[in-house]
Amino acid sequence: MDQIVIATHNLHKAGEMETILSAKAGWIDFRSLRDFPGAPEPEETGSTYGANAIIKAESALKHSGLPALADDAGLEIDGLPGELGVTSKRFAGIATSFDEKMEIVLSSLRGKPDEERRARFACFVALARPGCETKVFSATCEGQIAHAKSGQGGFGYDPIFWLPQLECTMADLTAEQKHEVSHRGRVLRTVAVYLQRVREASDS
Repeated sequence: MDQIVIATHNLHKAGEMETILSAKAGWIDFRSLRDFPGAPEPEETGSTYGANAIIKAESALKHSGLPALADDAGLEIDGLPGELGVTSKRFAGIATSFDEKMEIVLSSLRGKPDEERRARFACFVALARPGCETKVFSATCEGQIAHAKSGQGGFGYDPIFWLPQLECTMADLTAEQKHEVSHRGRVLRTVAVYLQRVREASDS
């Protein structure tokens, strides 16, 4: 696999994924859906992260003819069971900004005990290849919901995701620090190791 399509039009996400993967799979030329005019981003109709990642990866493979990687991630909060998770991006409406979504989360948890603020980011990545069964990888990052937003880095819910071991939010970290601890960083390192094994097997 000398070329892989990262199945998103989002340059920020594609860039972050490429940076993490390239650290261990630098021989691969990574593309995004922006390199393929007319490439769709299919509706995420799956009931799980893995199902949605597969839908996106297989769509990109079909349109581009190249191996494709897609991720699906979400925020899970113990005190708000079932309210975010696989629908985190659509929580409170797809048109609602993440600043507004975070304010709704903070308001919903106000006054609740610490155990109900426990949370985790989950990320599933699907790798679709021509003639092969689509492979799925996953990882999580444990933390809790902060009492207020903090930090200018990252995106999505990062400013309210508190990392007790680092005593800061995900958005307070540099990009390099975030890649080390985040759900996406962890799962993509696993993907990169797998890609290296595939390369070694094809060379032998």
